[in-house]
Amino acid sequence: MPGIYIGSTSGYSGKNMVVMGLGLELQKQGFTIGYMKPVGAVPVTTGRCLADEDAIFVQEVLGLSEDPCLVTPVVVTSEFMAQAFRGECSDLMPQIRSAYDKLAQGKDVVLVAGSGSMNSGRYCHLDGVSVVKSLGIKCVIIDRFAKELKYDYLLVQKEALGDSLVGVVLNDIPASAMDEVQNLIVPFLERTGIKVLGIIPKDPLMGAIKVGSLASRLGGKVISATGKTDRVVENFLIGTMQVENFLTHFRRNKNAAVIVGGDRSDVQLVALEGGCPCLVLTGNLYPNDIIITRSEVLEIPIIIVREDTFTVAKKMEAILERHKLRDMIKIRQGASLVAHNVDIQHIKQAIGLK
Repeated sequence: MPGIYIGSTSGYSGKNMVVMGLGLELQKQGFTIGYMKPVGAVPVTTGRCLADEDAIFVQEVLGLSEDPCLVTPVVVTSEFMAQAFRGECSDLMPQIRSAYDKLAQGKDVVLVAGSGSMNSGRYCHLDGVSVVKSLGIKCVIIDRFAKELKYDYLLVQKEALGDSLVGVVLNDIPASAMDEVQNLIVPFLERTGIKVLGIIPKDPLMGAIKVGSLASRLGGKVISATGKTDRVVENFLIGTMQVENFLTHFRRNKNAAVIVGGDRSDVQLVALEGGCPCLVLTGNLYPNDIIITRSEVLEIPIIIVREDTFTVAKKMEAILERHKLRDMIKIRQGASLVAHNVDIQHIKQAIGLK
């Protein structure tokens, strides 16, 4: 039974996006797909067993309703890790193989999603390479651009996987790096025997988050324009500079939340009048009445947070990098990015799907 493991060089690299995009495209072509995430990292309790929250969501998007106990036969908890570190972890690979065989029945192909990186789970012999070899399936690895690509990591994985590696997908490539990636990195990888299956450009929408969710994740409180928390934030700016310098950066980042001290009414007013999606005021300092009034008139929410500007900026960076793929508009966009930028035909040929 054809199967394909979707792994990555690090966590939050776009595995769910590629799994859902690939799955939806194969379904559109008339194939019956199965799905599993052998090792879950986001435990949730179901009626019969622990399951993985991401796996449940992906099943819903793909229109599947398999038993979550089969879809994620191993779920990592703090107790599980403690047992593994004490050397009390049994061989769980037979359990994964059994679940895979059951899920594969009547399917044209099974999509197997990794958790974390290809090395995650090595401490209990459930890393991506071990799962791929045990199931006897092929593998695609996603490498998300974060200042640079992890080409050394990809070379190590090629050595470990051999012919099981179908190729790699380079994800979230900014326009500024596209020329180097296309003309230097891709030829290098392909000379080493690593097929580049696709280059997915950076898409602001995929990292976006709604103001309401942002406030919750920051532990903040929305104090104005509370009915407009569905506005979308794609990036952020720090408003600690002089207004003139801030304006230069602000004009280039229209959908950026502005993080600024609660006492900087000059920057706050410029950001509001310029139509930013929201203000994030730090230090638990409330703005003056003029700012509150303009916020309500312009319908731009203000979030109050306790931490200082630097701490909030670091939190914001992590939130935008790791925000989960949940909104349907983002799912559709992600599926479109996969369909248009990944060589799905090559993947089909590699796994014998006709």
